[in-house]
Amino acid sequence: MVESSPENWRRADEFLSDVLVGHDPDLEAALAAQNEAGLPPIEVAPVSGKLLSLLTRISGARRVLEIGTLGGYSTIWLARAVGDGGEVVTIEAEPGNAAIARESIDAADLGERVAIRIGRAADVLPTLEGSEPFDLVFIDADKESNTVYLDWAARLGRPGTVVILDNIGREGEIVREDTTDSKVIGTREALQMLADDPRFDATALQTVGVKGWDGVALAVIV
Repeated sequence: MVESSPENWRRADEFLSDVLVGHDPDLEAALAAQNEAGLPPIEVAPVSGKLLSLLTRISGARRVLEIGTLGGYSTIWLARAVGDGGEVVTIEAEPGNAAIARESIDAADLGERVAIRIGRAADVLPTLEGSEPFDLVFIDADKESNTVYLDWAARLGRPGTVVILDNIGREGEIVREDTTDSKVIGTREALQMLADDPRFDATALQTVGVKGWDGVALAVIV
C-alpha cells in the first residue's frame, strides 16, 4: 500500500492531472506569466480548475462571479465553461495582478467573456446590485472576509445559484476552536454560516494533492 504522505498526494494529483487535464498551452502560459511576475502560487490546482469548469457546465451557468482573480488561471477555466455569450465578472484587489490576468485571458482569446473589476471585493460587490443574477459564484480571496463574500453571493445570486468556497481545509486547523489564525477563524465562521444561514444548503469535502491538505465547500442558494 502506498503511504499517505504529502509527496504521494502530490504524485497522485499530478497523475490525475496528466490523465484528465493534459497539456493546455493557454493555462500553462497563464501560470508562467503569474510565476514570472512573482505572484504567490496559490491558484487552484489543474484538477480543481477542471472541477470548476465541470460545475459551471453541469449547472448551466452563463453568468459567473469570481472573487479573487490572481493571475487569471481559474478565470480562464470559468470563461471557457460559460461558452459563447456567457460572462465572467472577476474581482481583483491588486491592479498589478489584474493586469497580468488580463493579458493571459486575452491571450487565451477569452477577453470578450471576462470583465475584471479592480478593488477590494467588499467595495466592488455592492456596485453589482441591480444587475442580472449570477448563476455561479467562486470565492477564493482573503479568508477573513469569507462571510461577507457569502452574504453577497446570496444577494447577487438566485435560487439554484451554485456557490463554491475554496481553501476550507486549512491543513486540518479548522477543528481548532482555540485558533488565533485569522484565516482559520474566517474559514470556520464561513462554514458555520453555510450551516446556519437559511439561504444556503451546503456540504464540504477535504482534499489532498499538490496544494497539500485542503478542501472546498459547495452550496446552492435555496
